Amino acid sequence: MSSFKMKVALAPVLALLVLTACDGGVGGKTSLTNTSGAPSPLTFDFFSVDPSPNWNGMKDEVGKVITAKTGITLNGEFAVSGGQDRISLMAASRDYPDIVSPKGELSKLVDAGAMLDLTDLIEQHAPNLKKLYGNSMNRLKYSNVDQSIYVLPTYYAVDQKYFDAGGGFGIQHRVLKELGYPKVRTLQDYENILRAYSEKHPMTDGQPTIPLTLDADNWRIMITVTNPAFLATGAPDDGEYYIDPVTYEAKLHYKRPEEKEYFRWLNHMYNEGLLDQESFVQKSDQYKSKIASGRVLGLIDQDWGYADAEDALKSAGRAEATYSHFPVTLSEDMKDHSFQDTGFVSGWGIGITTSNPDPVRTIQFFDYLASEEGQILMNWGIQGKHYEIKDGKRVIPAEVQDQKTNHASAFQRESGIGLYKNMSGRYGDGVKDSTDNYYTTNFPEQIQASYTQAEKETLRAYGASTWKDLFPKEEEFPVKPWGAAYNMPTPGDSDYNVIFQKTQDIIRKRIPEAVLSSPNQFDAIYDGLIAELNQAGAEKMEKQYTILIRNRVRLWNAD
Repeated sequence: MSSFKMKVALAPVLALLVLTACDGGVGGKTSLTNTSGAPSPLTFDFFSVDPSPNWNGMKDEVGKVITAKTGITLNGEFAVSGGQDRISLMAASRDYPDIVSPKGELSKLVDAGAMLDLTDLIEQHAPNLKKLYGNSMNRLKYSNVDQSIYVLPTYYAVDQKYFDAGGGFGIQHRVLKELGYPKVRTLQDYENILRAYSEKHPMTDGQPTIPLTLDADNWRIMITVTNPAFLATGAPDDGEYYIDPVTYEAKLHYKRPEEKEYFRWLNHMYNEGLLDQESFVQKSDQYKSKIASGRVLGLIDQDWGYADAEDALKSAGRAEATYSHFPVTLSEDMKDHSFQDTGFVSGWGIGITTSNPDPVRTIQFFDYLASEEGQILMNWGIQGKHYEIKDGKRVIPAEVQDQKTNHASAFQRESGIGLYKNMSGRYGDGVKDSTDNYYTTNFPEQIQASYTQAEKETLRAYGASTWKDLFPKEEEFPVKPWGAAYNMPTPGDSDYNVIFQKTQDIIRKRIPEAVLSSPNQFDAIYDGLIAELNQAGAEKMEKQYTILIRNRVRLWNAD
């Protein structure tokens, strides 16, 4: 019998014990400590659909402190490529971990009856979480019909203010420097830079120079291939949809004529020999290996997607081969919407399953992580080791900052800083604690201190202090009343998810086909893509999604 199944078998008994502890017992709740006053040790199985390559089984420095404070150890398992199949298997077998972070797969577990409603647990045992979410508690509710709270939002922080950009169109610093820091605004500008440098330097360290490469391995195709299509054509990120800001009508964003032109540009880049011919067949590891070699001039990606490769370049003393971040669009009359304000976004997060032997201890664990002490620990580390207090301000010593900047993966694996941020609710960048210090290390002065010399030189050349300075500002756009559509739960009791998967299969087949076609075939293939999507039921699915968007707006704006 698996460990998960063993817990399922014990669930009725354990649930009775928890109910007894909540409804009676000392103080009406379970005790965190044993007779010695130390927290009682307890291990929970935890599954996340996101990878965590630096996870060290809570043996890192921050993890050890968390366990000492709470008594909790997590037996963590992290998916490598999405985790959808694993969540489906859990739902079908009713074999659940104690704690789960299912991201967009939450509805499968809710429909299977796997998730506990956290509403009363938060009310009775989580004062720090109540303080954190405050007036945004409505946004934690699952739907208009089912107003349970199944997850604590973790992917979006409360009162988040973004001080830096990690996405957009990247170009190596050495390329920009040699070309005299040319203008980077449109796709044509971007293409001209990659072409000019690659023609001048066809080889890099004995290997062919790659002007531009993409990572289309599994779900990564969305990040480097399809999502840039809406950002480069003046639309915000709502996953696979474009949402009309007035009517809230949803449609697959590929249907926008502007996006057809973006993919036509990729097709042009391929046929001009500027796009890596292996872009649609290489694995993510191969993609990062090419980047780490220093021979890839340009990327269209989020920096977390290639952080390991950049870390390798920095460790090798080749920071000039790492990347800038520019808001490149099809034409100058379009604006990159990366920083359009979504308000506080709920939807994706961490929850407690019905297999959990002690929901009270679990919510108290989450509550500790959401406390001021827990937030400082997760973000800054241990005072005297990872930061110091000078004149009332937290300061990262130069030698620690060097490790964070130039040996990021190894530093995180050993220290644990940043590993636990998606394991509870959290305050965003720009929010200050009771000592007038920022909760996180992402604020302008610290961000600038973390830049390499190559980054600082590039930013100075473009008259900027941070990468965000180059992007359109939040105040240039209205706040989106639906937040970010891509993290909205979808119904499991309809044909929506079946149609959605069919459309995904079509998109992931036809978009590469269109990009890799000859120019005279492109229109027929792309128009065929749209027709095929509609034949698979896209229009019906879009109507269903429109209703979901409108319902979310009503729910989130309820009194």
